[in-house]
Amino acid sequence: MWEKMKADPQYAPEHLALEAVRRLGPEAHQWQARVRAERPGIPPDALADLAAKKFVNLARLSGAVSGATGIAGAVVDVGVLAWNQARMVLHMAAAYGVDPREPERATDLLVLQKVHKVAETARLALGVAAGRERAGALLRGSGRPMHQVLGKLGVKLAQMAGIRAAKRIFAKIVPGAAIILGTWANSSATTDLARRTRELYRPRATHWQTPPQIPGPR
Repeated sequence: MWEKMKADPQYAPEHLALEAVRRLGPEAHQWQARVRAERPGIPPDALADLAAKKFVNLARLSGAVSGATGIAGAVVDVGVLAWNQARMVLHMAAAYGVDPREPERATDLLVLQKVHKVAETARLALGVAAGRERAGALLRGSGRPMHQVLGKLGVKLAQMAGIRAAKRIFAKIVPGAAIILGTWANSSATTDLARRTRELYRPRATHWQTPPQIPGPR
């Protein structure tokens, strides 16, 4: 996936979203089935909260332990963050009974992260990215210097991770700022994403959020 994104940084969010659904969708589906088997009757909101808490904590940890290794480190960090955020979205979708393995979840990822404002443009961009994969365009590369590729890739991945690139790179390269700003930026962006994800999928829930009330005798 990294090779795809480096070869085609303009469509890095789309490549990440496509790969996330392929690889992480089945994982999220299996997770919700396992938790529901262990905790019969768990409401969708409670299951979604489990996923959100897990991945917000993971985002906070990744922001604290990543070292200040310059622009390359910043690109890797936001890429890992975006990947874990995609895991959270797909787990929360599964919690609400929305199939995380469906290709449409890639569209959801791009819209939730505000890479695209509406689903129609997200689908179009995903189609272009998938077409470039099939055509083998990614294998040829862009021929640009690596620092330019990393710069473009960092901006696009920061957008996918819900973080302004300049702030995230500052947090990575300024001595003493990496741990504090990295922790705050990662957890804040992931918490905001969890809220938007809940707003998107809660109305689609296919399980009772609270047990239905059966009217008693009058």
